[in-house]
Amino acid sequence: MSGADRGAAGDRASDRSSDRVRAYRTGRRLALASVFEADFGQRTADAVLERHLAEHEGNETAAALARQLVGAVVAHRDTIDATIERFAPQYPVVTLARIDRALLRCGVGEVLHSPTPARVAIAEWVELARSYSGDPMRRLVNGVLGRISAEASGATGSSGS
Repeated sequence: MSGADRGAAGDRASDRSSDRVRAYRTGRRLALASVFEADFGQRTADAVLERHLAEHEGNETAAALARQLVGAVVAHRDTIDATIERFAPQYPVVTLARIDRALLRCGVGEVLHSPTPARVAIAEWVELARSYSGDPMRRLVNGVLGRISAEASGATGSSGS
């Protein structure tokens, strides 16, 4: 294989990798939008998500991640909310702005109930918090998700050392 062939193969691999990252980001945004809209009480998060997916021809990877995240938030909402309140007692979930509540629920759902590495999920949700809510929420999301991740890894990592 010549250097040009290796370079072209590397470019294709890089393109596939960046396409996958873009799909995951789209999936997270779809999940966030669905959980946020469902908080208004007109439709379930699952129904909102399916409407979003039907309106936009999308990537199956993005759709799968969005379904997984929305499913986790719906199935574990009570424990997710209790976890948020345990790690940020000064911010009761019911008093948070809807977008902030949706950001935290989705982030906690991904950190606790998905195979995504915690550091990746935290970085992505911190960036979404910065984009959709602002710097104070970015710091809150980072702190809450970081502490949840540390506790979860401490519980699983301490038994074998």
